[in-house]
Order: sequence, then C-alpha cells, then structure tokens
Amino acid sequence: MGNAVQLTFTVPVKTVSGERLSEAPAIEILRGQIKSDGSTDAKSFRTVETIPGELAGDYRVADKVQILNRISPEEERGTPGGVLVYRVRTRASRKRASADSNSVTIHFRPAPDRIPAIHAEVTESAIELSWSAPTRTSTGDPLPAISEYRVYRGEIEPGSADAAAKELAQAKWKSPLAFLASAPANRYRDATFDFDKTYVYTVRTVISEDGNAVESGESAPVIITPRDTYPPAAPQQLVAVAIVGSPTNASEVDLSWSINTEPDLAGYRLYRSEQPEARGQLITPDVLLSPAYRDMSVEPGHRYWYTVTAVDRSGNESAPSAPVAADVAQPSS
Repeated sequence: MGNAVQLTFTVPVKTVSGERLSEAPAIEILRGQIKSDGSTDAKSFRTVETIPGELAGDYRVADKVQILNRISPEEERGTPGGVLVYRVRTRASRKRASADSNSVTIHFRPAPDRIPAIHAEVTESAIELSWSAPTRTSTGDPLPAISEYRVYRGEIEPGSADAAAKELAQAKWKSPLAFLASAPANRYRDATFDFDKTYVYTVRTVISEDGNAVESGESAPVIITPRDTYPPAAPQQLVAVAIVGSPTNASEVDLSWSINTEPDLAGYRLYRSEQPEARGQLITPDVLLSPAYRDMSVEPGHRYWYTVTAVDRSGNESAPSAPVAADVAQPSS
C-alpha cells in the first residue's frame, strides 16, 4: 500500500497586493526528487494532488490545512535514495497561481505492510486482541525482524459504530485514537477497558532501519462494545440458625454468608424451599445489600432449605450457594 506523507501548511487569504481573495483558492501539491549531488531537481516537480477551493475546509485543522499524500510501492521503488521534495502552491484560476512555497525534504524507508485485520475477543477481565504478523514491506520486499507492535485505542459514540465499521471517518469520537501500549508479539491483552463502552483498536508494526524506528500505517480497525455477561461467584458458607418462638413471638431463621468481593456486586437474592432439591421461591423481592437476612415468615414444625445467589450491576445472577436446612421446632408451651 506504500507510505504516506502528511503535509501541514497555511493557505493565504489575500493577494500579493493585499486584496482579500473573493473565494478560497485551489491547493496544488507538487512533488519532486533530488539529484545525485543532493541538490533539488527543479525540473522533476509535478502536481500530485489538487484540492478544489470549495473543499479546502474539509482538510482544515485549527488554522492549518493538513493533507495526506500517499506514495505507491512503485513510486517508492523509483525514488532515488528514498528522498522526496514537496512544495505547495495555490491557484485562483487557470492562469493565476501563487509562487511555490518553501521546499520540504522527506526521507522515507519502506514500511511494513499494514495489518489487514484484528481479531478481538472479550473475556471477563480483558479484551484480547490478535492479528497475523506481516511478512512484507510496502514495496513487496521481505520484512526484516519486527521490533514491536504499537496498539492504539479510541472510544466512539455507540450509535456511530455501524457507520464507523463501514467507513471509520463516519465515527463520532468521544476520544480519538491514541497510543495504548507496545506488544512484543502479535497479540495484546487490554485489561483497562470498561463494559458497555464502544472502542476502536488499530495496530501498527514497527521495524528498525539504520537505527531508526519505521512504523507501518494503521491496520484495519476493529470496533467492539464489550458486554458484561459474566455472573459473580456463588456465595459461600451460608449458615441458617432457627430461633424458636413463643406464644407471643413468632419463630425466625437467621441467615448469613461470606461476602462476595466482585467490584460490580449489586447484592444478593435469597431463596427458600420445602423440598431439598428445589430452589424454591424468592423471599427477598429487593436485592439484599448485606450478606445477612432474618426470615420471619416461617412456620413451626417445618423444615426449610435455603440458597443464596449474588447479582452484579448488569443483572447477571450467580449460581446458587450450597443449600442449607433449618428445622423450625414447635414452641414450648
């Protein structure tokens, strides 16, 4: 796919005589080469990009214009010494063009091919990324040893995910792509994510050329919205203690269990049954915030089996705890 050069410059709004231009001029990007003695070859310059004046605003960043000029592998191979020279000029009409800007010399080296796809898998504790290692440079030559991979992550509005999947320029960014981490191999485990946010990941390959780091273009992006479908662990050490009542006080069963440690824990649900193998009915319509409950709706002479589950803030419910039985005796006369 070749390299790309980003050019940043200011577009004039006045003529040489000081008159304000009536409309935005077209922008012409010129590219040339150097001679064998290292001097600029003035005759080699040709126009490689033209931006109509009415579209110049699409390339504006703050008070500057930024234009990305791509260089094909064929152009890379045909460039002596990997050196290009750029100039910019503006044109108000076919016969009215500005003088050329200053010259900017670009030294480039064949970069690794872009990674064509990233695979993303969500686990309870991380988003795990993996990709195929490139084997060629942008000019088609065998790729030297890979130094590292650089992983970039951004966050977009969830509603723009479908449009962004077709064309990343359609994404509505909450935070732009930014460097996240380096990876020594073709995989990375992102443990700093939040559920229900929509992330965009890209990866770049880095090689070393003459002591300089050469970074590939961005990979094809992967867009993912991790959902929390992972229930908490089942509560442990459930204990039930029956308290025998009296003619004036009803019997009760006091229940307690070990606290769960999940950071997104919402609370607990308690179930009761008179059959040892059945979960029975939920006796706590509201989620319990603490690992204890007093069941005051028991009847003397009955045996009850209790289980408790944990619930997280996403509504995921754990497996039930081991059941415990409580025998509610008849009160003494």
